[in-house]
Amino acid sequence: MAVEWSNSSPELLIQLDRDSGEPLRSQLQTQLRDAIQTGRLSAGERLPSSRDFARSLGVARGTVQDCYEQLRSEGYLVAQTGSATRVADLRVEPAEATAPGAPIPTPDPHPPRRWIADFASGVPDLGTVPRDDWTWALREATRTAPNAAFDYGDPRGDADLRTVVASYLRRVRGMSAHPHQVVVCAGFAQGIALTFRALADRGMTRVAVEDPGPIGTVTRAAEAAGGTAVPVAVDDSGIDVDALDASSARVVVLTPAHQWPTGVVLAPERRHALIAWAERRDAVIVEDDYDAEFRYDREPVGSLQGLAPDRVVTLGTVSKSLAPALRLGWAVAPVHLVEALTAAKEAADRGAPTLDQVALARLIESGRYDRHLRRMRALYGARRDALAAALREAAPHVPLTGLAAGFHAVAHLPDRADEQAVIAAAAERGVRLYGMSTYRSTRSSHPPQLVFGFGNTSVEEIRDGIAVVADLLR
Repeated sequence: MAVEWSNSSPELLIQLDRDSGEPLRSQLQTQLRDAIQTGRLSAGERLPSSRDFARSLGVARGTVQDCYEQLRSEGYLVAQTGSATRVADLRVEPAEATAPGAPIPTPDPHPPRRWIADFASGVPDLGTVPRDDWTWALREATRTAPNAAFDYGDPRGDADLRTVVASYLRRVRGMSAHPHQVVVCAGFAQGIALTFRALADRGMTRVAVEDPGPIGTVTRAAEAAGGTAVPVAVDDSGIDVDALDASSARVVVLTPAHQWPTGVVLAPERRHALIAWAERRDAVIVEDDYDAEFRYDREPVGSLQGLAPDRVVTLGTVSKSLAPALRLGWAVAPVHLVEALTAAKEAADRGAPTLDQVALARLIESGRYDRHLRRMRALYGARRDALAAALREAAPHVPLTGLAAGFHAVAHLPDRADEQAVIAAAAERGVRLYGMSTYRSTRSSHPPQLVFGFGNTSVEEIRDGIAVVADLLR
């Protein structure tokens, strides 16, 4: 579908060479014809009026009118009396869209499948994004931001947001956070990339990652910084610190408050052992604090950074609490790493969008952010309860763990179950399930486990989906 420009006479770049000897009318026809053939001008797109186009090109209006008339006669343009001149619907494939000799891709004629339930994890409820609150915050940011806020700004991020985030993390997560330690980034992916780059400059390139865990994400980020990643096993108490010590890594990435994806909490004795390891190895712990806001059955688990602020880099984001599309997060770094992290951020992109940062600061300061989190805790809590109840009824001998926080849980299938076969059979029935094997370094399906996300799955979808696959889970 062609873009309908609001300007009554949209601009169009055409470059005429007055020294070439070729008539200007011929040059204009050739360039407009090429623009249509290559797809630069889309079918239905409106061209500038002959008067405005002639003025912008510095030619006589008759030159443009003659050009339009010629291309109309060739079938490239269409026009009606009193209406704008537009590109004809020629169904032209852009010449550069495919490599020479490659088959031209055709659109998929089948619409996306509608699932009875999709238990994808890591996705918040996209229908409950606080749009009115975010609109209010953006308006307030635009209204109140000083002129300096419209400049490139500090690569660490907006000073107001760094102050608000530090205060919020001290209040809610028990962190030892100060504004000068906060570097604003575009979510977890950029935060970990910047951290690895800063650590690689110090020769810290061997990175340990929880297994099961976000192995692919961490491995790609480590390799991009010139390092390597090594998986370290997770058990019911969290990461195996003895195995970590044996790995020779000096950096470890982990999710201590609610391990991704098993849902276990790093046990107190493991926390102390981990910090002792970091001191002994002169190592750095990268804490992914991805869903700590959503805890249901007990008091929140404090951030690991609060126990060892000189050894922990904490990465936070609003991707789970608000929406991934905002692309806003932060790294809270030890003082000795802040300069290197800031330099990496400045080299990457000069800083995150300032007005969005100011808007987030206004949202948090106003209390609207906390109000949204309270509403989402209740919503996710109801979905968690619905999932647990549905599984108890459909497959009472299938344990469900990891329910204390976040918006995913793990179902432990019988040992004889074939994880991949269950997933395939469920898909045939219109339900999307996901296996733990995806997050294991070996991709092993044993023991067979399913990761049930319920962040973007309604109570009705949860009940209907479990009912459809009940016999597959037993």
